[in-house]
Amino acid sequence: MATPLSAASAYANIARIANNSGALGGPSAAAATGHEQTFTDMLKSAIDSVQESGRKSDAQTRAVANGQANMVDVVTAVSETEVAIDAVVAVRDKVIAAYEEIMKMTI
Repeated sequence: MATPLSAASAYANIARIANNSGALGGPSAAAATGHEQTFTDMLKSAIDSVQESGRKSDAQTRAVANGQANMVDVVTAVSETEVAIDAVVAVRDKVIAAYEEIMKMTI
């Protein structure tokens, strides 16, 4: 089960990604260079972040199997990955629900 610390970390990562992309209307490095980051770019960045989190938890698991890491670090890494995946699934569900709602609209 995810801890409040790992949930807070996941939300902070999502907020950092949103702030860096300018998705919340704030200035971003991409806007300063004249290249706006699209929703697809932001989504790819979030998925890459989740994938990297999974790699870190795998590395921690291998390290504890070799006796080189602490079990608490493994549990923390796996929990952070779980929270990140749950966040991605929640976003996917919201996007699908929005698409279905749009498809129900009459023209």
